[in-house]
Amino acid sequence: METARVLVAADKFKGSLTAVQVAERVTAGLRRIAPGARVETLPVADGGDGTVAAAVAAGFERREARVTGPLGDPVTAAYALRDTTAVVEMAEASGLQHLPAGVFAPLTATTYGSGELLAAALDAGARTIVFGVGGSATTDGGAGMLAALGARFLDADGKPVGPGGGGLAALAEADLSGLDPRLAGVDLILASDVDNPLTGPKGAPEVYGRQKGATEDDIAVLDAALAHYASVLGPDHARLPGAGAAGGIGYGALVALGARFRPGIEVMLDVLGFAPALARADLVITGEGSLDAQTLHGKAPAGVAAAARAAGIEVVAVCGRLALSQEALTGAGISRAYALADLEPDPAVSMAQAGPLLERAAEAIAHDFLTRPR
Repeated sequence: METARVLVAADKFKGSLTAVQVAERVTAGLRRIAPGARVETLPVADGGDGTVAAAVAAGFERREARVTGPLGDPVTAAYALRDTTAVVEMAEASGLQHLPAGVFAPLTATTYGSGELLAAALDAGARTIVFGVGGSATTDGGAGMLAALGARFLDADGKPVGPGGGGLAALAEADLSGLDPRLAGVDLILASDVDNPLTGPKGAPEVYGRQKGATEDDIAVLDAALAHYASVLGPDHARLPGAGAAGGIGYGALVALGARFRPGIEVMLDVLGFAPALARADLVITGEGSLDAQTLHGKAPAGVAAAARAAGIEVVAVCGRLALSQEALTGAGISRAYALADLEPDPAVSMAQAGPLLERAAEAIAHDFLTRPR
């Protein structure tokens, strides 16, 4: 029998396993049943939290910088560097993970640290920066990020406006002349699975504000403040796909930093070297914590499956919870999905035991796909 060649290219199981741990567990389960299989792992991410970890697993060097967190306190944030390409994850500096449990600051949380993290990448010699945006604690339109890079946002008295999206209501003048000149020579790629505009019914405050602690009144304040901010900087960019990503940091990158928007998973597959790994495989295993309707809109498993299907390579998926029909899976290019919930129906137990359960799911994949005659 011909030796099976398997590529494990899955995202994290949020709250349970990192993408690297998912790859390790799947590999262990496969090898238990098909010890001769050649298994290659390529943890993936779609630009949100876990993007730097995926880059490091693919051979990038992990770097750290001390930056300003979303509440103004210093935090340690990581980015990844290989040659002159950096992968910067805004959540590392300005993400929800930096908020104490139950503490939110929807009107004042700042992306200042994300700007400092971009500056650190510039200091390290980066000429191409993949800027992964998602998982933010902020809704400031990227104003904090731009301020850290040299922009000035002033009120009618010529004083800096307050931090966060709430402070932008008082904006009278935006001075971008002091932006770091090195930005002009950098290819900045805005990598996101979100294509929302900045404001309005599908904008950043309305769609994502509640998960950052915003009340209905806060959302109205933020939407009006960001609309005012965009009227000062440039309203056309506010309507572009990705402008609403990560509390509007996408808008700041598009309007002031010359960024170009690309779906996060497409960018990351390029950066991680997915195409050559795919060429070495005859089965791909992808997945994430929940395979659901959101998966089909730019999440990592959909991107992996689309690329594999284009190459004529079969794809199966692993997940904690499956909320897609077989028809939807097939339409996405996934032959079959293996859900941990089928092995352990109690969600709390399933999350706590995700590692061992995932190994069992991988054993089932090996039985179904790797032990059959090739």
